[in-house]
Amino acid sequence: MFNLETERLTITEFTPDMAQAVHENSLDEDTRRFVPDEVFETVEDAKDTIDFLMSQYGGCDGPLVYPVILKDGTNVGYVQAVPLDDGEWEIGYHIGYKYTKNGYASEAVKAFLPIIMKKLDIQKITGICLSENAASRKVMEKCGFVLEFDGVGPYQGDEAEICKYSYTMA
Repeated sequence: MFNLETERLTITEFTPDMAQAVHENSLDEDTRRFVPDEVFETVEDAKDTIDFLMSQYGGCDGPLVYPVILKDGTNVGYVQAVPLDDGEWEIGYHIGYKYTKNGYASEAVKAFLPIIMKKLDIQKITGICLSENAASRKVMEKCGFVLEFDGVGPYQGDEAEICKYSYTMA
């Protein structure tokens, strides 16, 4: 069982009863704009995705997605490692809009990186976002990622203005 504690957060494994929170956290305009494939229009859609994600926990094929929970039990988002087609891995994270601007994403990513990179036996992980996603860029920069590319590139099946960052274990 994956269970990681920080000062304010618990990063653990999904359970089916988290579907309502996952659904609600996915509906904000930033999610629709920056990661539309992570919007769950219904609780049932969220539950189906959680069921799939739970099935991935036994291995290292991914995606490996873990909910971010406040110490009071509130589900505020998730952090993830997702395999890319070229054999690299990508970090991902989302904090529901009503919980943003509290440093939760940075806190979760900083705690998650060494654990997931050891589990996956990798030395480098990538972070990709739309260039206009200032909040995501700020999280990666605060967590020690280095900008490698800023320009037009593939994003969610289209070409878009993107930034590609990388993080290498010391």
